[in-house]
This record gives sequence, structure tokens and C-alpha cells, in this order.
Amino acid sequence: MPRFLVLTLLALTAGLAFSQTPAPQDLDIAASDGVKLRATFFAAEKPGPGVLLLHMCNTTRKSWEPVAKRLAQSGIYALTMDNRGFGESGGPRFAAGSEETGAMVQQKWPGDFDAAYKYLATQPGVDKDRIAVGGGSCGVDNAIKLAERHPDVRAMVLLAGSTDAKGNDFVFTHAGIPLFAAAASDDPYNPDFPQIMEWYAQLSGNPRSKSVKFKDGGHGTEIFGPHPELVSQIADFYVDVLVTKPSGPVLDPRKTPAREFWELASHPGDGAKAAELFHKLRKKNSNLFLFAEIPLNLLGYARIQSGDNQDAVELFKLNVEAYPASANAQDSLSDGYLALGQKDLALAAEEKCLALLPADKSPADFKAQLKAAADKKIAELKAGTSR
Repeated sequence: MPRFLVLTLLALTAGLAFSQTPAPQDLDIAASDGVKLRATFFAAEKPGPGVLLLHMCNTTRKSWEPVAKRLAQSGIYALTMDNRGFGESGGPRFAAGSEETGAMVQQKWPGDFDAAYKYLATQPGVDKDRIAVGGGSCGVDNAIKLAERHPDVRAMVLLAGSTDAKGNDFVFTHAGIPLFAAAASDDPYNPDFPQIMEWYAQLSGNPRSKSVKFKDGGHGTEIFGPHPELVSQIADFYVDVLVTKPSGPVLDPRKTPAREFWELASHPGDGAKAAELFHKLRKKNSNLFLFAEIPLNLLGYARIQSGDNQDAVELFKLNVEAYPASANAQDSLSDGYLALGQKDLALAAEEKCLALLPADKSPADFKAQLKAAADKKIAELKAGTSR
């Protein structure tokens, strides 16, 4: 058969397959308090897995549309939803930093996501035993927390975000959940996101977990624009772990230096041992990546909350050593010293924080907040009024 006829037949066949994919359906999901949550359901042609996609806190459900469409064409049902306070969903409008928004995020969002998860899992054709989640930016924390509440989640996609100490521990202790993580180096919210996402892939312990990084592309789902290949990579990942070979328990998690370090660091009282391991491994390979700054920082504050102040200082000191250009790491170390009552050391660390701020690569608004807090703390320490 002539080559042009073969290509024509292939194109017609592909077009027919895509035309058989049902059109996306806009709908409302009722929250437990009656608020309507606007969503779009992307059905596949035949029974298959399902994926719930949670958007960033500067976008709406439409940001995930390229992935959702590709999933439906690949035989995977997808559901996108406007968070309460966003887009076409009800609730007070999201305003970062406001008390009302904080309460909404903490008290309402988890139940909203659970309602969306239930809707997806109960749709005709969706295999409730093969459900996965994805999240971008603040959606990373939302996705991880949803997986914590639903033990049947089979995989996660995380784009340019992070979670709290409890969420990090969940990733570490659930090696049966493969994850795909990605970010761009020009991320305006945190240039370290590529490193953080790589850390999540290493921390998970699942041999099928992976991370990709881009030199440019912006924040989270914004990368889809200049890099449509990310859409394909995400779809291929979901197909692999939900269709080709559905993920299951992992009896022997993949051993990585990051997991080895975190096993010690996350154990109460073992901060000094974690530091010892860090120096031992770094002596063998000075470029070895063991942890991202934010997760270790969160772990240090978790130690303060539990009353283990000395362990917190050990972790903060290690963060300062690993990230010497970070003003925030010095600020956290100052808090650790304050918790121990070592005010002279706290003052020295806070002054170092101020010295590092001009060259720090953090966003300008964060640096402004950090400077204001540091100025206040230094004034109180010098006046002898700090705790």
C-alpha cells in the first residue's frame, strides 16, 4: 500500500478514536454545607481509572484542561473542579492572608475535595480501585492530604508545591504510591521548586516515581503552555501506573540517600545523627542532594512544637550549612536558639538573616515580610524583651 494511503488511514483512525471520546461535561458538585462546586467531568470511551486534578491558588480548574483531555483520550476519566472561592464555585472569594480565607481552606476545602473524589469514584465506568490525584502549587498539599484521607489513592502528580511536616512524612511512609513531580527553574514563587520536586520523587521510595525539571515555564500548570511535552509526560505516567501496570504495595522501597537521611531526621531526637550522616555522605560526594530546604525547615518547627528544642536547633543548623545563602534558614535558626533561651546566638543568626536578604532569591513580598519580622526580633533582642 502506498505510504501516503497508510498515513491517511492512520490519521482517520486516530481522528475516529478521539471523536468517540465523550465531550467534557460541566456540572455542580454539592458540598456538605450545600455550596455548589463547579466541576468538569472528562469521560473516557470505555471503563477505566479516574484522576482528580486540583488547581493552583492563582488559577481555576481550566488550568488542568490539557491534561484532562489527554487522559480521557487515553482511557482515563478525569475530574477538574474550581476550589471553593475560585472561578465558578460558590463561597467567599479567595484572598490570600485573610482570616476568612484561612478558615475556608482549613475547614471547608478538605470536605469539598472529598466530595469531588466521591463523585469521581461513583461515576459509571470509573474503576474506584484505580483512582489517582494531581495538584499544582497549593494543590500539592491538597492532593497529598486527600491521599492521606483516602487509602485507595494509587498515584500522585505534584507540580511546583510542597506540604507540611505531616504530609512529607506521608510521602515517606507510603512507598506504594508512585508520584510524578515537576517544576521550572524560573518559578516566580520559589526558584528551588525543581529541587523540592526532585526531593519528593526520591523521598517516596517507589521505583516508578520520577521528576522532571524545566529551565523555564513559570509556575506549575503554567508550564503546559511553553512545554506541551509535560502534558504528555503526565498522561503517560498515569497510563503506566493506572492502566499498563496498576501500582500496588511496595515491599522493598527504593533506597535513596534522601530516604536514608530523612529516616533519621524525621525521628524525634535523632537530629544530631542525621547531621552526622549528612556529613558522612557529603564527604563521599560533595554534590549529593539529600534534602530540600523547606521540608527540613518545617521539620525543625515541628520539633519546637513538640518541645524538642535542641533537636530543632540541630536541624536548623544543618539547613543553614546546606543552604548558606538562605536568609530564611538563618531566621529559623534564630527561632531555634530563642526556644533554647540562647539569645546571643539568636541575635547573631537574625543579623545574618538581614545580611543575606538583599541577595536572597526569594520573592520580593516574602523578603519584605521576613525583613519586617527580623527587624522587630532584633530590636526586641537588643532591648532584652524577646522571649
